[in-house]
Amino acid sequence: MEKLSQQQLESHLWESANILRGSIDSSDYKNYIFGMLFLKRLNDVFVETAKRIEEQEGDDYGWHDRDEHQFFVPERARWSNIQAQTQDIGDTINKAFEALEEENASLQGVLATIDFNDKEKLPDRLLIQLIQHFSAIHLSNANLSEPDMLGRAYEYLIGQFADDAGKKGGEFYSPNKVVELLVKILKPEEGMRVCDPTVGSGGMLIQSVDYIKSQGGNPRNLTLHGQERNLNTWAICKMNLLLHGLSDHRIEKGDTIREPKLLEDGELILYDRVIANPPFSLKNWGREEAESDQYGRFRFGLPPKDKGDLAFIQHMVSTLNHEGKAGVVMPHGILFRGAAEGKIRQGLLEEDLVEAVIGLPSNLFYGTGIPACILVLNRNKEEHKKGKVFFLNGSEDYQEGKNQNTLRERDIEKIITAYDKGEEQEKYCRAVSLDEIKENDYNLNIARYIDTTEEEEQIDVAQALTELRKLENEREDIEALMNGYLKELGYGE
Repeated sequence: MEKLSQQQLESHLWESANILRGSIDSSDYKNYIFGMLFLKRLNDVFVETAKRIEEQEGDDYGWHDRDEHQFFVPERARWSNIQAQTQDIGDTINKAFEALEEENASLQGVLATIDFNDKEKLPDRLLIQLIQHFSAIHLSNANLSEPDMLGRAYEYLIGQFADDAGKKGGEFYSPNKVVELLVKILKPEEGMRVCDPTVGSGGMLIQSVDYIKSQGGNPRNLTLHGQERNLNTWAICKMNLLLHGLSDHRIEKGDTIREPKLLEDGELILYDRVIANPPFSLKNWGREEAESDQYGRFRFGLPPKDKGDLAFIQHMVSTLNHEGKAGVVMPHGILFRGAAEGKIRQGLLEEDLVEAVIGLPSNLFYGTGIPACILVLNRNKEEHKKGKVFFLNGSEDYQEGKNQNTLRERDIEKIITAYDKGEEQEKYCRAVSLDEIKENDYNLNIARYIDTTEEEEQIDVAQALTELRKLENEREDIEALMNGYLKELGYGE
């Protein structure tokens, strides 16, 4: 049998969105499609494993023995059982999810967030169509042409839904290329602890794993942690990691600022790398809770109650170990806004925690056209970087798109090369001393340190006047000709 290609899988998943189109809101597609994809994948791998044991051992214990499977699929969650139903199909799917959670501790709460038993939105005829559609693809390991196909198809669909659902979908999605840039700046290594405190669908953790693989490292030897407050997104993150084969991870549910859950013996867990794209300028971020924070996260000051950006930054700093490094996507306002935010910025700079400020092009993110920047924070700067902040203006290099601009591979490489070298390039990047930043009242606006003005074209005044006279003469000739025509028509004097 011919193996399933990446393109076939992606178009199949997109077609499942077309089946749902019109019945439910497009920002909800992901829950149902990912639920079905996950259910079918668990079933196909379960059957594949059970059949292999049967062939090798001549015994059917592979169908009953939990120890033989990463995920055990009980009778009522099996695809053949779901396929056989002709009514109350939503209820059957919900019960299949419940059974899977009961049998597999690592799935607890993951599938319960998806409710298929809503006959208004999902009548039986529509669910029968969806089940037939998913029955047409085989997601066993042997039938996938590449090992990470499911994860990549998942990322593709998340991107499609962010596009389709606009801001609503974009809440949990960071553009792939921005994530790639952030990971290449932070350079995670095997053996490290990596955390994303606003983990969304898990893209940053997955790309950290991909980066380690690309450098010849062993990603199995890596601790992946995250926290996500949106329950549906948390479930999607868990499924995403599992579909990428990353079963050894810890993703907590809850609000990172109000209730950090990544704790050990009542203390915040410390990490080698912290990577995040928190919501921009979150209004209701948890100022009241922060006032009595028991973890000492806000020692540089409390941000204003309608802008949570520097709350996330301070949380990230306080979860770095003594050699730790963080990369975070932020709106430009945090670089120059005054009052409480200015004080926090001053504190971060005086402790020499800010390693780099990298400006990004505008309109890269779903749901907002505002330009963003990457802030690199480091508890263990290399000797030659101490007492300095590296500024880079990457706002001019991008591919223009209809709805969204994107970073190209060459734009990423240009930034990474400049960041790694740390040398000055006119109008692009330079390392600035903390003394100079202090003279600027701790303002980190990139334009203060890198000349971003375009050179005005030199005008040859004599040539411009000659050109002007020539145009005036041409106009006089045309007017004379026109007046001649008007006289002929009887309009002249």
